[in-house]
Amino acid sequence: MMADYVWPLISFGIGFAIVLIGILYILLRIRDKKAGFALQDERTQKINGMAANYALHIGLYFMTGILFVLIIGREFFSMPDQGAGPVLIASMLVFSLTYLGLHLYFERQRDRV
Repeated sequence: MMADYVWPLISFGIGFAIVLIGILYILLRIRDKKAGFALQDERTQKINGMAANYALHIGLYFMTGILFVLIIGREFFSMPDQGAGPVLIASMLVFSLTYLGLHLYFERQRDRV
């Protein structure tokens, strides 16, 4: 009964986050274009590569951790199976938000990148 009310709220929150990130991305691209910055240069490619590399590793460690928690929880503590939906959603959010956060962090690090 409670899950019937929780899932629409979670799904609305995820949809809202996706739209918000898309709008932020578009606004940042418009700002950069008006300022005269090239959309792809060597520094941008390096930042994208570094952010993607770190996000991939963090996301894989996160998914491995979830796998261990689900296996140990089911085998030793009789936890119910969560299904693939919430696990995939959590993994997608970790991958995408980690990439976005690292990209913004590396973009602000002028001297180091």
